[in-house]
Amino acid sequence: MRISARGQNIRQSDIRTMTTACREAGGINLAQGVCDIKVPDEVIAAAKKAMDEGYNVYTPNHGLPELRQAIADKTAAFYGYRPDPETEIVASLGATGVFYCAAMALLNPGDEVILFEPYYGYHASTLEAVGAIPVFVPTKPGTWEIEPDALAKAVTPRTKGIVLCTPGNPSGHVMTAGEIDLIAEAAQKHDLVIFSDEIYEHFLYDGRTHLCPGLHPGLEGRTVTMSGASKTYAITGWRLGYCICPADVTEAVTHLNDLVYVCAPAPLQMGVAAGMNMLGRDYYEGLARDHQKKRDLFCDTIEKAGMKPYRPEGAYYVLADVSGVPGHDSFTRAMHILEKTGVSSVPGRAFFHDDSGDALVRFCFAKEFPVLEEACDRIASWKG
Repeated sequence: MRISARGQNIRQSDIRTMTTACREAGGINLAQGVCDIKVPDEVIAAAKKAMDEGYNVYTPNHGLPELRQAIADKTAAFYGYRPDPETEIVASLGATGVFYCAAMALLNPGDEVILFEPYYGYHASTLEAVGAIPVFVPTKPGTWEIEPDALAKAVTPRTKGIVLCTPGNPSGHVMTAGEIDLIAEAAQKHDLVIFSDEIYEHFLYDGRTHLCPGLHPGLEGRTVTMSGASKTYAITGWRLGYCICPADVTEAVTHLNDLVYVCAPAPLQMGVAAGMNMLGRDYYEGLARDHQKKRDLFCDTIEKAGMKPYRPEGAYYVLADVSGVPGHDSFTRAMHILEKTGVSSVPGRAFFHDDSGDALVRFCFAKEFPVLEEACDRIASWKG
């Protein structure tokens, strides 16, 4: 059988490759973005209860009403905007799932979509899978801020949308009001759709605030806001995400969600709904405090070991300059670190379309403190 052009173009991510290499080496996996905190008791208990009560069959293809209402209530509590749970919310298999459905609903083959570098690899792969063309726009090295001239140069008559990720994976950059103003200006001028991935919205450091691009007056009605429960509740394997979008888009996204996934797992939807209803601000603020401590511990350690961390403002990754590590590119450098320390990272090439990431690797520091401390000990004792 012949593999399709689409199948030939999509390759395994470096995140998976390094995770496999780490497992084979018996190392500490700081490559994959798994948040190793305890799953909240409320979430587990509600999912179990739902199974016992018969929530084991198909749900509405845009999600159970209990989950959609919980998403609306939580959004209102944190951001002052209450989306209509019936007409503006779709639940799916993770933020990746809703992005795929939304991209299919809003993009045609050949449409160009802007991605800011460093970008999350699955964003690029998803665009390619639906036949869209990613257009890569560099950001300011080190701070990863959007540069107006670079954005302006990237827009063509074929540009249909922009993908945002705030807080950013892998950069950890938290978008500012000025950057969102810039995006809004471009979106209005060129009639663009905005796909805003906000899965790390509660991982914020040094007193920063998450700003939802979709609430900007210039982006209302043209933004698909994507988030989920994978990171905040440490349930990446549950695959529970959602999008908030205009009512006229929701129907198409829902039909495509039904076509590809049918529905999100029924009892797990009830577990996430309970988490959103029962866990207050103190839970999310605690997440941010704990991960800021982990960020500081890890960044201080790798800096002393001769790497240069770009200290993140949010999310739970750190990009580090490892140009002093032996190797001719980011992959060989990441493998060298794994071989010498037993700690895995992701090569910077996973986040750039060219060789701009050759001196970089990405570490995930969202581990239990004992595991992270062991990783730090290994790196600290490494002689390079």
